[in-house]
Amino acid sequence: MDIFTEISIVIVIATVISALMKVLKQPMLIGYILTGVIVGPAVFGLMQSAESFEIFSQFGVALLLFIVGLNLSPKVIREVGKVAVITGLGQVLFTCIVGYMVASLLGFSLIESLYIAVALTFSSTIIILKLLTDKGDLDSLYGKISVGFLLVQDILATIFLVIVSASALGNSFLDISFQLAWKSATLVIILYLVIKFLLPKLSGFFAVSQEFLFLFSIGWGLGLAAFFHALGLSIEIGALVAGVTLSLFPYHYEISSKMRPLRDFFLILFFVLLGSRLMIGNISEIAIPAIIFSLFVLIGNPLIVMSLMGFLRFNKKTGFMAGLTVAQISEFSLILIALGYKLGHLSEKVVSLVTVVGLVTIAGSSYMIMYSNTLYKLFSKYLNVFERKVKIKINTQDEIYDSILFGYNRIGFDFLGVFRKIGAKYLIIDYDPDVINDLESSGVNCKYGDASDNEFLDELSLKEIKMVISTIPDYEVTISLVDKVRSVNDIAIIMVISHSIDDAYRFYEHGASYVVMPHFLGGTYASGLVEKHKFDKSKFDTERENHIKHLGKRRSLGHEHPSIEKNG
Repeated sequence: MDIFTEISIVIVIATVISALMKVLKQPMLIGYILTGVIVGPAVFGLMQSAESFEIFSQFGVALLLFIVGLNLSPKVIREVGKVAVITGLGQVLFTCIVGYMVASLLGFSLIESLYIAVALTFSSTIIILKLLTDKGDLDSLYGKISVGFLLVQDILATIFLVIVSASALGNSFLDISFQLAWKSATLVIILYLVIKFLLPKLSGFFAVSQEFLFLFSIGWGLGLAAFFHALGLSIEIGALVAGVTLSLFPYHYEISSKMRPLRDFFLILFFVLLGSRLMIGNISEIAIPAIIFSLFVLIGNPLIVMSLMGFLRFNKKTGFMAGLTVAQISEFSLILIALGYKLGHLSEKVVSLVTVVGLVTIAGSSYMIMYSNTLYKLFSKYLNVFERKVKIKINTQDEIYDSILFGYNRIGFDFLGVFRKIGAKYLIIDYDPDVINDLESSGVNCKYGDASDNEFLDELSLKEIKMVISTIPDYEVTISLVDKVRSVNDIAIIMVISHSIDDAYRFYEHGASYVVMPHFLGGTYASGLVEKHKFDKSKFDTERENHIKHLGKRRSLGHEHPSIEKNG
Protein backbone atom coordinates (compact mmCIF):
# COMPACT_ATOMS: atom_id res chain seq x y z
CA MET A 1 0.00 0.00 0.00
CA ASP A 2 1.41 3.42 -0.97
CA ILE A 3 1.78 6.16 1.64
CA PHE A 4 -0.96 8.36 0.11
CA THR A 5 -3.56 5.59 0.36
CA GLU A 6 -2.35 4.69 3.84
CA ILE A 7 -2.69 8.23 5.20
CA SER A 8 -6.06 8.65 3.49
CA ILE A 9 -7.42 5.49 5.13
CA VAL A 10 -6.07 6.61 8.52
CA ILE A 11 -7.71 10.05 8.19
CA VAL A 12 -11.06 8.50 7.20
CA ILE A 13 -10.97 6.11 10.18
CA ALA A 14 -9.92 8.97 12.48
CA THR A 15 -12.85 11.04 11.21
CA VAL A 16 -15.37 8.27 11.91
CA ILE A 17 -14.02 7.52 15.40
CA SER A 18 -13.70 11.22 16.27
CA ALA A 19 -17.31 11.76 15.17
CA LEU A 20 -18.29 8.99 17.58
CA MET A 21 -16.26 10.68 20.35
CA LYS A 22 -18.05 13.94 19.57
CA VAL A 23 -21.47 12.29 19.84
CA LEU A 24 -20.45 10.67 23.14
CA LYS A 25 -19.02 14.03 24.33
CA GLN A 26 -15.58 12.52 24.85
CA PRO A 27 -12.19 14.19 24.17
CA MET A 28 -11.26 14.09 20.47
CA LEU A 29 -7.75 13.15 21.55
CA ILE A 30 -8.98 9.75 22.69
CA GLY A 31 -10.42 9.21 19.21
CA TYR A 32 -7.06 9.88 17.58
CA ILE A 33 -5.25 7.47 19.90
CA LEU A 34 -7.92 4.79 19.40
CA THR A 35 -7.49 5.22 15.64
CA GLY A 36 -3.81 4.44 16.11
CA VAL A 37 -4.60 1.31 18.11
CA ILE A 38 -7.02 0.13 15.39
CA VAL A 39 -4.72 0.76 12.40
CA GLY A 40 -1.63 -0.40 14.30
CA PRO A 41 -0.25 -3.92 14.68
CA ALA A 42 -2.39 -4.55 17.79
CA VAL A 43 -5.58 -4.82 15.63
CA PHE A 44 -5.64 -4.54 11.81
CA GLY A 45 -2.00 -3.67 11.06
CA LEU A 46 -2.90 -1.13 8.37
CA MET A 47 -0.04 1.22 9.24
CA GLN A 48 2.89 -0.09 7.22
CA SER A 49 4.80 3.20 6.73
CA ALA A 50 5.62 3.99 10.35
CA GLU A 51 8.72 5.97 9.38
CA SER A 52 6.69 8.32 7.17
CA PHE A 53 4.14 8.83 9.94
CA GLU A 54 7.03 9.52 12.33
CA ILE A 55 8.27 12.33 10.08
CA PHE A 56 4.80 13.86 9.69
CA SER A 57 4.16 13.64 13.43
CA GLN A 58 7.42 15.48 14.12
CA PHE A 59 6.13 18.33 11.96
CA GLY A 60 2.99 18.44 14.12
CA VAL A 61 4.93 18.53 17.37
CA ALA A 62 7.29 21.20 16.04
CA LEU A 63 4.42 23.39 14.80
CA LEU A 64 2.53 23.00 18.08
CA LEU A 65 5.50 24.14 20.17
CA PHE A 66 6.32 26.88 17.66
CA ILE A 67 2.82 28.34 18.15
CA VAL A 68 3.13 28.00 21.93
CA GLY A 69 6.41 29.90 21.72
CA LEU A 70 4.70 32.68 19.77
CA ASN A 71 2.49 33.28 22.81
CA LEU A 72 5.34 33.01 25.33
CA SER A 73 6.64 36.55 25.37
CA PRO A 74 9.64 37.27 27.64
CA LYS A 75 7.22 38.89 30.10
CA VAL A 76 5.18 35.68 30.41
CA ILE A 77 8.37 33.65 30.86
CA ARG A 78 9.48 36.00 33.64
CA GLU A 79 6.04 35.72 35.28
CA VAL A 80 6.05 31.94 35.60
CA GLY A 81 9.77 31.15 35.27
CA LYS A 82 10.52 30.83 38.99
CA VAL A 83 7.39 28.80 39.71
CA ALA A 84 7.97 26.60 36.65
CA VAL A 85 11.55 25.78 37.60
CA ILE A 86 10.79 25.04 41.26
CA THR A 87 7.68 22.98 40.46
CA GLY A 88 9.26 21.22 37.48
CA LEU A 89 12.46 20.24 39.28
CA GLY A 90 10.62 19.36 42.49
CA GLN A 91 8.12 17.12 40.75
CA VAL A 92 10.84 15.35 38.75
CA LEU A 93 12.90 14.74 41.91
CA PHE A 94 10.05 13.45 44.10
CA THR A 95 8.46 11.33 41.36
CA CYS A 96 11.83 9.79 40.54
CA ILE A 97 12.54 8.85 44.16
CA VAL A 98 9.08 7.43 44.89
CA GLY A 99 8.89 5.71 41.49
CA TYR A 100 12.24 4.02 42.07
CA MET A 101 11.17 2.81 45.51
CA VAL A 102 7.89 1.39 44.17
CA ALA A 103 9.63 -0.36 41.25
CA SER A 104 12.21 -1.87 43.62
CA LEU A 105 9.50 -3.13 45.96
CA LEU A 106 7.79 -4.79 42.98
CA GLY A 107 10.95 -6.79 42.31
CA PHE A 108 12.47 -4.96 39.35
CA SER A 109 16.25 -4.80 39.07
CA LEU A 110 18.30 -1.67 39.82
CA ILE A 111 18.64 -0.59 36.18
CA GLU A 112 14.99 -1.44 35.40
CA SER A 113 13.80 0.51 38.44
CA LEU A 114 15.82 3.55 37.35
CA TYR A 115 14.37 3.47 33.83
CA ILE A 116 10.82 3.01 35.13
CA ALA A 117 11.23 5.82 37.68
CA VAL A 118 12.45 8.26 35.03
CA ALA A 119 9.71 7.17 32.60
CA LEU A 120 7.04 7.92 35.23
CA THR A 121 8.55 11.34 35.86
CA PHE A 122 7.93 13.10 32.55
CA SER A 123 4.51 14.28 31.39
CA SER A 124 3.38 14.91 27.83
CA THR A 125 3.68 18.58 26.88
CA ILE A 126 2.05 17.93 23.51
CA ILE A 127 -1.04 16.23 24.94
CA ILE A 128 -1.49 18.83 27.67
CA LEU A 129 -1.10 21.73 25.25
CA LYS A 130 -3.77 20.20 23.02
CA LEU A 131 -6.17 19.70 25.94
CA LEU A 132 -5.57 23.19 27.38
CA THR A 133 -6.10 24.70 23.94
CA ASP A 134 -9.36 22.76 23.50
CA LYS A 135 -10.56 24.03 26.90
CA GLY A 136 -9.43 27.60 26.22
CA ASP A 137 -7.28 27.53 29.38
CA LEU A 138 -3.89 28.12 27.78
CA ASP A 139 -3.88 31.78 28.91
CA SER A 140 -5.11 31.01 32.44
CA LEU A 141 -2.77 31.21 35.42
CA TYR A 142 -2.64 27.45 35.90
CA GLY A 143 -2.26 27.00 32.14
CA LYS A 144 0.81 29.25 31.98
CA ILE A 145 2.36 27.58 35.01
CA SER A 146 1.65 24.10 33.63
CA VAL A 147 3.24 24.91 30.28
CA GLY A 148 6.22 26.34 32.16
CA PHE A 149 6.99 23.31 34.30
CA LEU A 150 6.22 20.89 31.46
CA LEU A 151 8.84 22.67 29.36
CA VAL A 152 11.28 22.35 32.27
CA GLN A 153 10.53 18.63 32.19
CA ASP A 154 11.16 18.54 28.43
CA ILE A 155 14.56 20.16 28.88
CA LEU A 156 15.47 17.63 31.57
CA ALA A 157 14.16 14.78 29.41
CA THR A 158 16.21 15.98 26.46
CA ILE A 159 19.35 16.15 28.58
CA PHE A 160 18.67 12.69 29.98
CA LEU A 161 18.11 11.17 26.53
CA VAL A 162 21.29 12.79 25.22
CA ILE A 163 23.26 11.39 28.18
CA VAL A 164 21.85 7.86 27.75
CA SER A 165 22.45 7.89 23.99
CA ALA A 166 25.97 9.27 24.32
CA SER A 167 26.90 6.93 27.18
CA ALA A 168 25.98 4.01 24.92
CA LEU A 169 28.72 5.23 22.59
CA GLY A 170 31.24 5.27 25.44
CA ASN A 171 31.32 9.04 26.06
CA SER A 172 31.92 10.18 29.64
CA PHE A 173 29.49 12.34 31.61
CA LEU A 174 31.96 15.25 31.60
CA ASP A 175 32.30 15.10 27.82
CA ILE A 176 28.53 15.12 27.39
CA SER A 177 28.10 18.03 29.84
CA PHE A 178 30.79 20.07 28.10
CA GLN A 179 29.23 19.50 24.67
CA LEU A 180 25.78 20.54 25.89
CA ALA A 181 27.19 23.64 27.61
CA TRP A 182 29.08 25.04 24.62
CA LYS A 183 26.28 24.26 22.17
CA SER A 184 23.72 25.98 24.39
CA ALA A 185 25.96 29.02 24.90
CA THR A 186 26.58 29.32 21.16
CA LEU A 187 22.86 29.14 20.40
CA VAL A 188 22.01 31.79 23.00
CA ILE A 189 24.55 34.22 21.52
CA ILE A 190 23.44 33.62 17.92
CA LEU A 191 19.74 33.96 18.71
CA TYR A 192 20.30 37.10 20.77
CA LEU A 193 22.07 38.76 17.85
CA VAL A 194 19.34 37.70 15.42
CA ILE A 195 16.52 38.97 17.66
CA LYS A 196 18.32 42.19 18.50
CA PHE A 197 19.59 43.25 15.09
CA LEU A 198 18.19 41.15 12.23
CA LEU A 199 14.50 40.40 12.80
CA PRO A 200 13.40 44.01 13.58
CA LYS A 201 14.79 45.16 10.23
CA LEU A 202 13.16 42.33 8.29
CA SER A 203 9.69 42.39 9.88
CA GLY A 204 8.21 44.86 7.39
CA PHE A 205 9.74 42.99 4.45
CA PHE A 206 8.19 39.66 5.46
CA ALA A 207 4.74 41.16 6.05
CA VAL A 208 4.39 42.66 2.56
CA SER A 209 2.98 39.39 1.22
CA GLN A 210 0.71 37.06 3.21
CA GLU A 211 2.12 34.05 1.37
CA PHE A 212 5.68 35.14 2.11
CA LEU A 213 4.87 35.70 5.78
CA PHE A 214 3.41 32.19 5.93
CA LEU A 215 6.43 30.70 4.18
CA PHE A 216 8.87 32.61 6.39
CA SER A 217 7.05 31.40 9.52
CA ILE A 218 7.27 27.75 8.48
CA GLY A 219 10.89 28.15 7.39
CA TRP A 220 11.92 29.87 10.62
CA GLY A 221 10.08 27.46 12.92
CA LEU A 222 11.10 24.22 11.25
CA GLY A 223 14.55 25.49 10.29
CA LEU A 224 15.48 26.43 13.85
CA ALA A 225 14.04 23.14 15.13
CA ALA A 226 16.21 21.26 12.62
CA PHE A 227 19.24 23.34 13.63
CA PHE A 228 18.75 22.38 17.29
CA HIS A 229 18.35 18.75 16.24
CA ALA A 230 21.56 18.87 14.21
CA LEU A 231 23.41 20.07 17.31
CA GLY A 232 22.15 17.08 19.28
CA LEU A 233 19.41 19.00 21.09
CA SER A 234 15.64 18.52 20.99
CA ILE A 235 13.46 19.39 17.99
CA GLU A 236 10.75 20.37 20.48
CA ILE A 237 12.96 22.86 22.32
CA GLY A 238 14.18 24.27 18.99
CA ALA A 239 10.64 24.84 17.75
CA LEU A 240 9.66 26.46 21.04
CA VAL A 241 12.65 28.81 20.95
CA ALA A 242 11.79 29.69 17.33
CA GLY A 243 8.34 30.77 18.47
CA VAL A 244 9.66 32.76 21.43
CA THR A 245 12.06 34.67 19.17
CA LEU A 246 9.07 35.81 17.09
CA SER A 247 6.80 36.53 20.08
CA LEU A 248 7.76 40.22 19.93
CA PHE A 249 7.27 40.25 16.15
CA PRO A 250 4.44 42.71 15.25
CA TYR A 251 2.61 40.02 13.28
CA HIS A 252 2.93 37.09 15.68
CA TYR A 253 -0.84 36.70 16.12
CA GLU A 254 -1.32 36.52 12.36
CA ILE A 255 1.50 33.99 12.09
CA SER A 256 -0.11 31.89 14.81
CA SER A 257 -3.54 31.87 13.15
CA LYS A 258 -2.08 30.85 9.79
CA MET A 259 -0.11 27.96 11.28
CA ARG A 260 -2.92 26.38 13.30
CA PRO A 261 -4.67 24.37 10.52
CA LEU A 262 -1.31 22.95 9.45
CA ARG A 263 -0.49 22.10 13.06
CA ASP A 264 -3.83 20.38 13.64
CA PHE A 265 -3.46 18.08 10.62
CA PHE A 266 0.04 16.91 11.50
CA LEU A 267 -0.86 16.54 15.20
CA ILE A 268 -3.62 14.10 14.31
CA LEU A 269 -0.97 11.92 12.69
CA PHE A 270 1.18 12.25 15.82
CA PHE A 271 -1.55 10.93 18.11
CA VAL A 272 -2.45 8.18 15.63
CA LEU A 273 1.21 7.12 15.60
CA LEU A 274 1.28 7.22 19.41
CA GLY A 275 -1.75 4.94 19.55
CA SER A 276 -0.26 2.52 17.02
CA ARG A 277 2.76 2.02 19.28
CA LEU A 278 0.73 0.96 22.29
CA MET A 279 1.59 -2.74 22.20
CA ILE A 280 -0.11 -4.58 25.02
CA GLY A 281 2.19 -7.60 25.36
CA ASN A 282 1.59 -10.17 28.11
CA ILE A 283 -1.26 -8.59 30.09
CA SER A 284 -1.50 -11.18 32.88
CA GLU A 285 2.18 -10.86 33.77
CA ILE A 286 2.22 -7.06 33.98
CA ALA A 287 -1.35 -6.36 35.16
CA ILE A 288 -0.60 -5.68 38.85
CA PRO A 289 2.50 -3.47 38.26
CA ALA A 290 0.62 -1.62 35.49
CA ILE A 291 -2.28 -0.83 37.83
CA ILE A 292 0.06 0.32 40.63
CA PHE A 293 2.18 2.55 38.37
CA SER A 294 -0.89 3.96 36.61
CA LEU A 295 -2.46 4.91 39.95
CA PHE A 296 0.83 6.46 41.05
CA VAL A 297 0.96 8.64 37.92
CA LEU A 298 -2.77 9.50 37.94
CA ILE A 299 -2.91 10.31 41.67
CA GLY A 300 0.65 10.60 43.02
CA ASN A 301 2.03 13.05 40.46
CA PRO A 302 -0.85 15.55 40.91
CA LEU A 303 -0.45 15.35 44.71
CA ILE A 304 3.26 16.17 44.38
CA VAL A 305 2.56 19.22 42.19
CA MET A 306 -0.27 20.38 44.46
CA SER A 307 2.05 20.19 47.47
CA LEU A 308 4.76 22.18 45.71
CA MET A 309 2.33 24.86 44.51
CA GLY A 310 0.79 25.11 47.95
CA PHE A 311 4.28 25.70 49.32
CA LEU A 312 4.68 28.48 46.72
CA ARG A 313 1.49 30.13 48.08
CA PHE A 314 -0.87 29.35 45.22
CA ASN A 315 -4.45 28.56 46.14
CA LYS A 316 -5.79 25.03 46.15
CA LYS A 317 -7.72 25.39 42.89
CA THR A 318 -4.69 26.57 40.90
CA GLY A 319 -2.62 23.77 42.42
CA PHE A 320 -5.31 21.19 41.69
CA MET A 321 -5.79 22.25 38.07
CA ALA A 322 -2.04 22.37 37.43
CA GLY A 323 -1.55 19.05 39.20
CA LEU A 324 -3.90 17.26 36.81
CA THR A 325 -1.63 18.18 33.90
CA VAL A 326 1.09 15.80 35.11
CA ALA A 327 -1.21 12.78 35.44
CA GLN A 328 0.17 10.95 32.41
CA ILE A 329 3.52 9.82 31.06
CA SER A 330 5.19 11.46 28.10
CA GLU A 331 6.18 10.42 24.61
CA PHE A 332 9.69 10.99 26.00
CA SER A 333 8.97 8.12 28.41
CA LEU A 334 8.14 5.76 25.55
CA ILE A 335 11.22 6.89 23.62
CA LEU A 336 13.41 6.36 26.69
CA ILE A 337 12.07 2.85 27.28
CA ALA A 338 12.52 1.97 23.61
CA LEU A 339 16.11 3.22 23.80
CA GLY A 340 16.74 1.15 26.94
CA TYR A 341 15.38 -1.94 25.19
CA LYS A 342 17.57 -1.25 22.14
CA LEU A 343 20.66 -0.95 24.36
CA GLY A 344 19.84 -4.23 26.10
CA HIS A 345 19.13 -2.59 29.46
CA LEU A 346 15.45 -3.60 29.55
CA SER A 347 13.34 -6.66 28.82
CA GLU A 348 10.25 -6.78 26.61
CA LYS A 349 8.20 -7.07 29.80
CA VAL A 350 9.27 -3.58 30.95
CA VAL A 351 8.53 -2.14 27.50
CA SER A 352 5.01 -3.63 27.56
CA LEU A 353 4.50 -2.42 31.13
CA VAL A 354 5.37 1.21 30.40
CA THR A 355 3.33 1.07 27.18
CA VAL A 356 0.21 -0.01 29.09
CA VAL A 357 0.83 2.66 31.74
CA GLY A 358 1.10 5.16 28.89
CA LEU A 359 -2.25 4.15 27.41
CA VAL A 360 -4.05 4.17 30.77
CA THR A 361 -2.60 7.47 32.01
CA ILE A 362 -2.98 9.34 28.71
CA ALA A 363 -6.64 8.31 28.48
CA GLY A 364 -7.29 8.85 32.19
CA SER A 365 -5.63 12.25 32.42
CA SER A 366 -7.45 13.45 29.30
CA TYR A 367 -10.78 12.90 31.04
CA MET A 368 -9.46 14.39 34.28
CA ILE A 369 -8.39 17.59 32.55
CA MET A 370 -11.51 17.92 30.40
CA TYR A 371 -13.71 17.55 33.50
CA SER A 372 -11.35 19.27 35.94
CA ASN A 373 -13.94 21.79 37.16
CA THR A 374 -16.34 19.00 38.10
CA LEU A 375 -13.56 17.10 39.87
CA TYR A 376 -12.54 20.23 41.76
CA LYS A 377 -16.08 20.72 43.07
CA LEU A 378 -16.08 17.10 44.19
CA PHE A 379 -12.76 17.22 46.07
CA SER A 380 -12.48 20.91 46.99
CA LYS A 381 -13.29 20.47 50.68
CA TYR A 382 -10.47 17.93 51.05
CA LEU A 383 -7.80 20.12 49.44
CA ASN A 384 -7.26 22.71 52.18
CA VAL A 385 -4.12 20.88 53.29
CA PHE A 386 -2.48 21.92 49.99
CA GLU A 387 -3.07 25.63 50.54
CA ARG A 388 -0.97 27.98 52.65
CA LYS A 389 -2.60 31.06 54.01
CA VAL A 390 -0.80 34.05 52.52
CA LYS A 391 0.22 36.74 54.97
CA ILE A 392 -0.37 40.24 53.63
CA LYS A 393 0.54 43.63 54.96
CA ILE A 394 -2.96 45.09 54.85
CA ASN A 395 -5.60 43.78 57.23
CA THR A 396 -8.79 43.86 55.19
CA GLN A 397 -11.05 41.75 57.40
CA ASP A 398 -14.07 43.68 58.75
CA GLU A 399 -13.23 46.73 56.62
CA ILE A 400 -16.04 48.11 54.45
CA TYR A 401 -15.35 49.05 50.83
CA ASP A 402 -17.27 50.83 48.13
CA SER A 403 -15.95 48.49 45.44
CA ILE A 404 -14.29 45.09 45.26
CA LEU A 405 -12.56 43.97 42.08
CA PHE A 406 -11.88 40.27 41.49
CA GLY A 407 -9.04 39.75 39.01
CA TYR A 408 -6.60 42.55 38.25
CA ASN A 409 -4.95 41.61 34.96
CA ARG A 410 -6.02 43.22 31.65
CA ILE A 411 -9.53 44.64 32.24
CA GLY A 412 -9.00 45.06 35.97
CA PHE A 413 -6.20 47.54 35.33
CA ASP A 414 -8.70 50.02 33.83
CA PHE A 415 -11.09 49.72 36.77
CA LEU A 416 -8.32 50.54 39.24
CA GLY A 417 -7.76 53.86 37.47
CA VAL A 418 -11.48 54.65 37.65
CA PHE A 419 -11.69 53.81 41.37
CA ARG A 420 -8.91 56.27 42.07
CA LYS A 421 -10.46 58.94 39.87
CA ILE A 422 -13.89 58.82 41.58
CA GLY A 423 -12.37 58.52 45.05
CA ALA A 424 -13.93 55.14 45.81
CA LYS A 425 -12.64 53.01 48.65
CA TYR A 426 -11.62 49.84 46.83
CA LEU A 427 -10.09 46.40 47.31
CA ILE A 428 -8.38 44.36 44.57
CA ILE A 429 -8.52 40.56 44.94
CA ASP A 430 -6.40 38.17 42.88
CA TYR A 431 -5.28 34.56 43.27
CA ASP A 432 -1.84 35.05 41.73
CA PRO A 433 0.73 35.70 44.52
CA ASP A 434 3.03 37.54 42.10
CA VAL A 435 0.25 39.95 41.11
CA ILE A 436 -0.50 40.62 44.78
CA ASN A 437 3.19 41.26 45.52
CA ASP A 438 3.39 43.74 42.62
CA LEU A 439 0.24 45.55 43.75
CA GLU A 440 1.42 45.72 47.36
CA SER A 441 4.76 47.17 46.29
CA SER A 442 2.84 49.85 44.35
CA GLY A 443 0.73 50.76 47.38
CA VAL A 444 -2.49 49.28 46.00
CA ASN A 445 -5.04 48.02 48.53
CA CYS A 446 -5.22 44.33 47.70
CA LYS A 447 -5.72 40.86 49.08
CA TYR A 448 -4.79 37.36 47.99
CA GLY A 449 -7.86 35.19 47.61
CA ASP A 450 -10.02 32.92 45.49
CA ALA A 451 -13.47 34.04 44.34
CA SER A 452 -14.65 30.42 44.44
CA ASP A 453 -13.84 30.07 48.16
CA ASN A 454 -17.01 30.73 50.20
CA GLU A 455 -15.12 31.04 53.48
CA PHE A 456 -12.93 33.73 51.97
CA LEU A 457 -15.96 35.61 50.60
CA ASP A 458 -17.53 35.59 54.06
CA GLU A 459 -14.60 37.74 55.28
CA LEU A 460 -15.32 40.57 52.82
CA SER A 461 -18.36 42.31 54.36
CA LEU A 462 -20.38 41.85 51.16
CA LYS A 463 -23.55 43.10 52.89
CA GLU A 464 -22.30 46.70 52.83
CA ILE A 465 -20.56 46.67 49.44
CA LYS A 466 -21.79 49.07 46.75
CA MET A 467 -20.16 47.48 43.71
CA VAL A 468 -18.61 44.10 42.87
CA ILE A 469 -16.69 43.69 39.62
CA SER A 470 -15.32 40.37 38.39
CA THR A 471 -13.00 39.99 35.40
CA ILE A 472 -12.83 36.21 35.91
CA PRO A 473 -13.85 34.42 32.68
CA ASP A 474 -14.74 31.12 34.39
CA TYR A 475 -18.52 30.53 34.25
CA GLU A 476 -18.80 28.39 37.40
CA VAL A 477 -16.78 30.83 39.51
CA THR A 478 -18.73 33.83 38.20
CA ILE A 479 -22.20 32.35 38.75
CA SER A 480 -21.19 31.28 42.26
CA LEU A 481 -19.89 34.78 43.04
CA VAL A 482 -23.07 36.46 41.76
CA ASP A 483 -25.23 34.11 43.85
CA LYS A 484 -23.09 34.73 46.93
CA VAL A 485 -23.33 38.52 46.67
CA ARG A 486 -27.05 38.48 45.93
CA SER A 487 -27.72 36.19 48.91
CA VAL A 488 -26.60 38.96 51.29
CA ASN A 489 -26.96 42.16 49.25
CA ASP A 490 -29.88 43.08 46.95
CA ILE A 491 -28.75 46.59 46.00
CA ALA A 492 -25.06 46.16 45.12
CA ILE A 493 -24.04 46.69 41.51
CA ILE A 494 -22.54 43.47 40.12
CA MET A 495 -20.52 43.63 36.92
CA VAL A 496 -19.04 40.46 35.39
CA ILE A 497 -17.30 39.25 32.22
CA SER A 498 -18.60 36.74 29.69
CA HIS A 499 -17.55 35.43 26.27
CA SER A 500 -20.87 33.66 25.65
CA ILE A 501 -24.35 35.08 25.03
CA ASP A 502 -26.00 32.12 26.79
CA ASP A 503 -23.76 32.59 29.83
CA ALA A 504 -24.53 36.32 29.84
CA TYR A 505 -28.28 35.57 29.99
CA ARG A 506 -27.70 33.21 32.93
CA PHE A 507 -25.67 35.85 34.79
CA TYR A 508 -28.53 38.33 34.33
CA GLU A 509 -31.05 35.73 35.54
CA HIS A 510 -28.98 35.24 38.71
CA GLY A 511 -28.84 38.96 39.44
CA ALA A 512 -25.88 40.50 37.60
CA SER A 513 -26.31 44.23 36.97
CA TYR A 514 -24.23 44.32 33.79
CA VAL A 515 -22.35 41.69 31.80
CA VAL A 516 -19.32 42.90 29.87
CA MET A 517 -18.80 41.04 26.60
CA PRO A 518 -15.39 42.33 25.46
CA HIS A 519 -15.74 41.55 21.74
CA PHE A 520 -19.22 43.05 21.42
CA LEU A 521 -18.23 46.02 23.56
CA GLY A 522 -15.22 46.63 21.33
CA GLY A 523 -17.44 46.63 18.24
CA THR A 524 -19.89 49.02 19.89
CA TYR A 525 -17.08 51.40 20.84
CA ALA A 526 -15.54 51.30 17.35
CA SER A 527 -18.88 51.95 15.64
CA GLY A 528 -19.44 54.79 18.11
CA LEU A 529 -16.21 56.39 16.90
CA VAL A 530 -17.51 56.27 13.33
CA GLU A 531 -20.79 57.85 14.39
CA LYS A 532 -18.98 60.52 16.40
CA HIS A 533 -16.19 61.48 13.97
CA LYS A 534 -17.79 60.45 10.65
CA PHE A 535 -15.19 61.10 7.91
CA ASP A 536 -12.97 63.51 9.86
CA LYS A 537 -9.52 61.91 9.51
CA SER A 538 -7.86 64.42 11.85
CA LYS A 539 -10.05 63.21 14.72
CA PHE A 540 -9.22 59.59 13.95
CA ASP A 541 -5.55 60.57 13.93
CA THR A 542 -6.03 61.95 17.45
CA GLU A 543 -7.74 58.72 18.53
CA ARG A 544 -4.85 56.82 16.96
CA GLU A 545 -2.20 58.72 18.91
CA ASN A 546 -4.11 58.31 22.17
CA HIS A 547 -4.51 54.60 21.57
CA ILE A 548 -0.82 54.14 20.76
CA LYS A 549 0.07 55.86 24.04
CA HIS A 550 -2.38 53.61 25.90
CA LEU A 551 -0.94 50.48 24.27
CA GLY A 552 2.57 51.63 25.16
CA LYS A 553 1.56 51.98 28.79
CA ARG A 554 -0.03 48.52 28.71
CA ARG A 555 3.07 46.97 27.17
CA SER A 556 5.34 48.64 29.75
CA LEU A 557 3.24 46.98 32.45
CA GLY A 558 3.59 43.60 30.75
CA HIS A 559 -0.05 43.31 29.70
CA GLU A 560 -0.89 41.17 26.68
CA HIS A 561 -4.19 40.86 24.83
CA PRO A 562 -5.44 37.25 24.95
CA SER A 563 -5.57 35.18 21.79
CA ILE A 564 -8.74 33.12 21.57
CA GLU A 565 -8.71 29.93 19.55
CA LYS A 566 -11.97 28.14 18.89
CA ASN A 567 -11.96 24.38 18.55
CA GLY A 568 -14.69 22.06 17.39
